[in-house]
Amino acid sequence: MFLELFRDFISDLRVHRTRATLTLIAITWGTIAVVLLLSFGEGLGNQMLKGMMNAGNRIMVVYSGETGLVYQGLPKGRRIRFIEEDIDLISKSVAGIGMISPQYRNNVTLTYGKYSTATECEGVNPCFEEMRRMYPSAGGRFLNDIDVTHQRRVLVLGSVIAKDIFKEEDPIGKIVKVDGVPYTVVGLIQKKVQTAMNNGPDTRRAIIPHTTFRTTYGNKYVNSIVVQPIDPSQQEQVKSSLYEVFGRKYRFDPKDERAISIWDFIEAEKISQKVGLGVSIFLFSIGFLTLVIAGVGVANVMYVVVKERTKEIGIKLAVGARRSYILAQFIFESLLLSLSGGTIGILFCYTVVSLVRMIPADDEMGAMQFVGRPVLSFPLILITVGILTAVGLAAGVFPARKAAKLDPVESLRYE
Repeated sequence: MFLELFRDFISDLRVHRTRATLTLIAITWGTIAVVLLLSFGEGLGNQMLKGMMNAGNRIMVVYSGETGLVYQGLPKGRRIRFIEEDIDLISKSVAGIGMISPQYRNNVTLTYGKYSTATECEGVNPCFEEMRRMYPSAGGRFLNDIDVTHQRRVLVLGSVIAKDIFKEEDPIGKIVKVDGVPYTVVGLIQKKVQTAMNNGPDTRRAIIPHTTFRTTYGNKYVNSIVVQPIDPSQQEQVKSSLYEVFGRKYRFDPKDERAISIWDFIEAEKISQKVGLGVSIFLFSIGFLTLVIAGVGVANVMYVVVKERTKEIGIKLAVGARRSYILAQFIFESLLLSLSGGTIGILFCYTVVSLVRMIPADDEMGAMQFVGRPVLSFPLILITVGILTAVGLAAGVFPARKAAKLDPVESLRYE
């Protein structure tokens, strides 16, 4: 039966080439709209999430503030300031913490030869590399435990700030003066997309061991504490424990969110994912409506086919063709047109997506930085095929029912 239906389809295609071509174009265009919009939408969502994660890899940055509530007879407005010993305190007292680092910050002047530039310097420990995704480029490294223990004067630079002072020279191993004090450059931070930042991007950062920073600048208080939970789903428990532990030490109400503030990248990641999902739904709606319009066109064409082939249908019914065969014939033609146009559209989209993904990675810091690379995933193809099948069935079933209900005698009289 399938071969007979296919032969009928090919025969009709030869007779009505223009009609079939226009129908294929409509379905192909609708498929392209759905697939490309969803592909670029997923790429955009991934890029937004990547930019957020590159700024903070599921971390929480804890800042000290001023008490906003009266607590145990103490007035509000008291200044809370963290010290380095607080790192050990919360490491031992707060369950679920995977990584933790103090964060000292100061504006410094970097000098190399005749070139000089100002930037922000941070004093941190080695796990900062993973928490902030400050991965070193080839040939260099990040800070290590020996640097911290021996208070070494070593420096990790962002790629842009290194370019400003070294120009075309390889910075690794060179001596740079930080506020007049010589430091050895041991690494460069790789280029990365960053959609969240504090006082500038990481490409313009200078990183030194926190012990070196403390002894060099004499800081008694840390600017902030960076924490990464072992399990991101436990973020709320970790946050509550931080308020309780610091509340006991510095004597403020654990519910006082002004005493300490927490920049929660885990929550920001969830929001970013929701925004990405919203964008994908919006783009899908636009593409789906385009495909539905193409389906309406297929249905109109099939109604015309029924009208044009009324006498042919009558002859088939008169010689014994079952109504189920007539029904299957028109549904088959509608489905085959839809899936053929969809296949052409998917192949076209695959070509476009492949070409876009061939753009060199370096260009991601330019035109592709916020657009991202489109993703043509297998689930997306399945969704598209499902939509095409539904459109084909919807476009073919009603004309097919009309054809199957035709009276053979009346059909033979039709002119």
